[in-house]
Amino acid sequence: MRRELTDYEVRTVVEMGWSGKKNGELLQLMVQESFTVLLTTDQNLRYQQNLQQAGVAVVVLVAFSNRLLDLLPLIPSVCSVLEKIAPGVVVEIRDF
Repeated sequence: MRRELTDYEVRTVVEMGWSGKKNGELLQLMVQESFTVLLTTDQNLRYQQNLQQAGVAVVVLVAFSNRLLDLLPLIPSVCSVLEKIAPGVVVEIRDF
C-alpha cells in the first residue's frame, strides 16, 4: 500500500518493531513518535479505545478482505480523507 501513498511518509507496525502491541500501547507509541494517522482494517478499534483523546486520526479500511488487492480500490478515497482528517477523528472507507 505504501507504493500507492507516495505523497505520504508511511511506516508499518512491523517496520517500527511494534508487532504484537495492543491497540492502546500502539496508539501511545504513535503519539510519542509524532505519527498523525493510523490506517487500519480493525473495525472494532473505535469501540476499544478513546480515539478522541489518543491524538491520532484513524482511517478504517473496509473491503471484501484485508488482502492488498481488495484494499487498493480504496486508495483514492484514502488520499482524499488524508488531506483533511484531524486528530481524534475516525473515518471509515468502504468498498461496498
